[in-house]
Amino acid sequence: MNADIIHANWTRLRGPMQENWSKLTAADLARTDGDHKYLVDRLQVRYGWQKDKAEQECSMFEQHMQGAMKRQHAA
Repeated sequence: MNADIIHANWTRLRGPMQENWSKLTAADLARTDGDHKYLVDRLQVRYGWQKDKAEQECSMFEQHMQGAMKRQHAA
């Protein structure tokens, strides 16, 4: 999922992100505003993950959401 898609759908993604990563605060999500690098940083801080683990988690979430969005548009 590219940055443009994330930014364009940010309001729809905030809820699933909060469910997926409950340690992220509302302020974290508000500040992230679709910024991949900031999200990775916040995941590292909140979960104590190394950068590669945070990147992997973020990428898996993006792939999951991209698939869900495609299924929703196909329906």
